Amino acid sequence: MKRRFAIISLALLISIPFLSSGCADMTPAQEGALIGAGVGGVAGGLIGGSSKATLIGAGVGALGGALLNDELKKDKK
Repeated sequence: MKRRFAIISLALLISIPFLSSGCADMTPAQEGALIGAGVGGVAGGLIGGSSKATLIGAGVGALGGALLNDELKKDKK
């Protein structure tokens, strides 16, 4: 079960750049949320080892990624 979960997590992690590259008209907050959700979900799954941990990681990652990327893009302007 853990091996299957690791394979799915790795596939999602690899596919994130390809999925986000097709969304060129996204706001900085949306980009950060997408990337943060992917990374947080994978990290939560690997650390917690359950679907609940994956969902929590994805939620925290989406929120953190949106806030961080939005602030970074504001500073560059």
